[in-house]
Amino acid sequence: MLLVHPVHEVLRQIPVLLGSVVLGSATGNPLWAVAALVATVGVGIARWFTTTYRIDAEEVQLRAGVLQRRVLSVPRNRIRSVSTDARLLHRLLGLTVLRVSTGQEARGDDAFALDAVEAGQVPHLRADLLADSLAVAVDTGSPGRVLARWEPAWLRYSPLSFTGLAMIAAAAGLLYQAGAGALLRNSGLAEDGRDAAQRFGVAATVAAVVIVVLVGSVVLSVLRSLVSYGNLLLRRDADVLHLEHGLLRRQEHTYDMRRLRGGTMREPLLVRAFGGARLDAVMTGVGGAGEASLLLPPCPAATARDVLSDLIDSEDEVTGPLRGHGVAATRRRWTRALVLPALIGVALVVAGVAGTLSIWAWVAWVVLTVCCALLGADRVRSLGHRVGNGWLVARAGSIERRRDCIAGAGIIGWTVRQTFFQRRSGVATLIAATAAGEKAYRVLDVPAEVAWSIAAAASPWVRDVPWAGE
Repeated sequence: MLLVHPVHEVLRQIPVLLGSVVLGSATGNPLWAVAALVATVGVGIARWFTTTYRIDAEEVQLRAGVLQRRVLSVPRNRIRSVSTDARLLHRLLGLTVLRVSTGQEARGDDAFALDAVEAGQVPHLRADLLADSLAVAVDTGSPGRVLARWEPAWLRYSPLSFTGLAMIAAAAGLLYQAGAGALLRNSGLAEDGRDAAQRFGVAATVAAVVIVVLVGSVVLSVLRSLVSYGNLLLRRDADVLHLEHGLLRRQEHTYDMRRLRGGTMREPLLVRAFGGARLDAVMTGVGGAGEASLLLPPCPAATARDVLSDLIDSEDEVTGPLRGHGVAATRRRWTRALVLPALIGVALVVAGVAGTLSIWAWVAWVVLTVCCALLGADRVRSLGHRVGNGWLVARAGSIERRRDCIAGAGIIGWTVRQTFFQRRSGVATLIAATAAGEKAYRVLDVPAEVAWSIAAAASPWVRDVPWAGE
């Protein structure tokens, strides 16, 4: 721990250390950089001496702070999940970071994290922090029932998420802000690029750069997926759901299955085209988006469906047919898809009457119109819902299609919302409020006259509300 804390403190204070180096160079006194490094390491060491935690019958308490003392106290009956995170240095030293979640968003100093705990203590701490009924299942050491295991074939979905392009764009923006753009403008590399453009033509040079960027994007996406999700294992031990993944940075999450309220299958367009999907948990105490709720990264859709069917113990809700939303909802999707091509088409006609218009403009318009029409057709085909057997299922979207399976028992409120255009079309958006996941799950553009009947079918208590049908 006395090694981990100083190293992390140095990494955290890199901007300050760089500033001290610049200050030392400007003043001719290198002691500024030495003093900043010594102070940073000293703060890291002091964190170990000033951090303590305690677990008693009622609460878990963490005391920390070097200059400003802070005390975090979490009632044990509010603990929703326990997770561990071990970076490479932690793993080399046999340590890990243990985090306790109560379902409320907490970041920075407000997050309850024990850094760094001996890895051998984690099973015992996890059993103590979770409820007594779960502690038995966690502490038995039984491998439980494996629901899914990572396979190398899953890497084929990695380039389809554009993560690599985002990483390249972020790195390019950071270098540009650091002044690399001005240095590159007059460098030999820029001269070579201009010479290549003159020799092979601008189009060929741009195509080569695009190919290099795309190849780099694919490589980065695959490497990130491999490092982040390699060796993933999802298993169930009685009422405990356990997820572990990562090669260099090992992460483990333990969830209370009694707080599971369903799941969401996310199918981005390109991932779906290759038969893939991602699975997120809808669970109280766990965020509904991002890495916090992830159970399976992009993987074969059949695997995601099988795992979700196992978790909610209902295959029909995951794979069964959905009820359409009628002509009005279909018309709204076609209108949204084709309004942009229609406006551009009118503009092209006006431009053609006023003067000469390139044939390529019409070719581009035709391509755009076809793409928008295909997108509209896919959105129409994706829209639907299903209600019954204690579950609400809603599906919508095309660029990122999602199928939400929400337990009716976990829904605590309903809202029927209509915009001006929805009122004219006779449709409404039905919103189910729950304490789990994203907190609000929408059934888009259902016929307004059946909105409350859908709510009543999922939540029988709605029938007892006197104004529910008004």
